[in-house]
Amino acid sequence: KKESIIILGIEGSANKLGVGIVNEKGDILANVRHTYVTPPGTGFLPKDTAKHHQDHILRLVKKALDKSNLTPAQIDGIAYTKGPGMGAPLRSVAIVARTIAQLWNKPIYGVNHCVAHIEMGRLITGAKNPVVLYVSGGNTQVISYSLQYYRIFGETIDIAIGNCLDRLARALNISNDPSPGYNIEQIAKRKPDADND
Repeated sequence: KKESIIILGIEGSANKLGVGIVNEKGDILANVRHTYVTPPGTGFLPKDTAKHHQDHILRLVKKALDKSNLTPAQIDGIAYTKGPGMGAPLRSVAIVARTIAQLWNKPIYGVNHCVAHIEMGRLITGAKNPVVLYVSGGNTQVISYSLQYYRIFGETIDIAIGNCLDRLARALNISNDPSPGYNIEQIAKRKPDADND
């Protein structure tokens, strides 16, 4: 009997493309990424982001297999981000995931992007039944598990916090590498210049 189930997962719902390999215990066997970076002050368009993913995804799958010292025969299933996210990049990832699953004769699992973030947090923290403030580029929600489903108990109806940070970064010409929110945070931590208070 096999010791552990191993899943190769592909995430590409926005400008970050990632391929991870994990076992059922949550051990990360590989986690490789490539970010589509646009010039500061600009955003990323879905068609250009999809092209980036298409250009890099197969190399990342190979790199993840190499890093984990695994072969396709040792992979038990393929997971991919089904949504939410940007349509064109999601389609690019889904096509590759379906193709790999067919070529390797593996089951395929579509994953909800928001739920995946929550489940990663639960795994890392050991939380049993968290109430989560979920903040991303497209969503700001209060989510909790209730009656065998993740339920949204509240959300913004105008603009998501992540989208707001993305727009601020574009307006201020701040890079999206590694992410606009992180770069805004680093700028905010800087000691003010005494001459420019």
